Amino acid sequence: MNDPDRFDPAAFKMFRVLDRTFDEATRTASLHYAFDEGPSFVETITFETATGSPAPVAPALLENALLHLHIAAGTSYYKAAAPPIVSVESGTLSPTEAAFHQHLYDHGLREFAVANRLAVPRPVSVSSMSSRQDRRVPNELRRPGGVVVPIGGGKDSMVLIEALRPLGPRLLAVNPHPLVIDLARGADLELLVVRRELSPNLSVLNRAGALNGHVPVTAIVSLIAAVGAALYGYDTIAMAIERSASEETALVDGVPVNHQYSKSLDFERLMRGLLAGAVDPGLTYGSALRPYSELAIARSFAALSQYHSTFCSCNTVFRQSAGVDDRWCGACAKCRFVGLMLAPFLGREELRAVIGRDMFADVEEISGFAALMSDVEKPFECVGERRESAAAIRMLSHRPEWKASPVVAALSDRARAMVSEAEIEQLLTPDPDLAFPDRRVARAVARFLDVRS
Repeated sequence: MNDPDRFDPAAFKMFRVLDRTFDEATRTASLHYAFDEGPSFVETITFETATGSPAPVAPALLENALLHLHIAAGTSYYKAAAPPIVSVESGTLSPTEAAFHQHLYDHGLREFAVANRLAVPRPVSVSSMSSRQDRRVPNELRRPGGVVVPIGGGKDSMVLIEALRPLGPRLLAVNPHPLVIDLARGADLELLVVRRELSPNLSVLNRAGALNGHVPVTAIVSLIAAVGAALYGYDTIAMAIERSASEETALVDGVPVNHQYSKSLDFERLMRGLLAGAVDPGLTYGSALRPYSELAIARSFAALSQYHSTFCSCNTVFRQSAGVDDRWCGACAKCRFVGLMLAPFLGREELRAVIGRDMFADVEEISGFAALMSDVEKPFECVGERRESAAAIRMLSHRPEWKASPVVAALSDRARAMVSEAEIEQLLTPDPDLAFPDRRVARAVARFLDVRS
């Protein structure tokens, strides 16, 4: 007998991206979705910070950005049932635009698929009610310009903020934790605050049997920043994402699955193409830290002692129920990885002061650190390349205060087998081919990180 209170994901064949509205007075977008013959959803995204002007920079560019944000944000609801068809009813898509979103709904939801024992690649089709040729967008627009840096409170954001300080960047945060607001205040830079409110019935469906899992949040934040460009007038979005984000987390039947897919270089290039060709050709997008490894960025951050007591990358802190004073848990994959990247450049007591405990002294942590270097156990988290973790362990094995710690002593032989000294130097060397497209930004970042090398 069927339970009328249960949600059956198999009952749905289509996810519909319906209409949307934008209230200029409150700067609030309302995004509507539904399953075929099933529940509907309404998400709101509010650009809380006042724009300083009563109208957006360019209404046409705003509408372009909202269309693609609408589709990308739909991944949060689509995953409740993950049907084979995504029907976009809120606008027409060119073949290039449809291919972008089909790519996002596949690669960006592969971790979710693995967690729910679904097929990868994802067998999903994204299309609009009617097709058209590639969008023609104007490229003659007067706007104030400037750089915005989306931030999340971690070390990468802080390094990029300081690197770009001579350019006077603005910061942007979506649903910022109080910790992020404090960091922005400490940096003495303007923070643009955006509030994203998920449809309240999504959590109800999750309790009733809906599928759940990871979605490509960075893609959504990037498109929120693109909408912000039309509202606030900046012309450059500089992400703080390192080159290590491109490594797959796992291979599932030979198919790469990357927890950080929407942070990868492949996705950055797709997003840059979408924005230039279908949203706003005057908008520059990419990661200004892309030429650098996590290890190189950590080396620079180690010198930014003013942020050591306030930054945080532990996801426990950023869960919705976290308190204002919560800090590092010291027992998760993210804490281990960030601690491991910083350890070669900080003293042991300095790192203990940051994380709150000496993870390297705990024999129970050995397996967790080993997983960071593993081909089969690498955690589905925002952690860097396996060889970066090995490189950091190898570096620590040469330092008297670290080499006898249980974690380093247990893993140093494995680390030495994985990376050579020459490869460590390579990891610490930037890749000029990945430089940010805006030369002012690229030069500022290179100057800052090279000084701290």
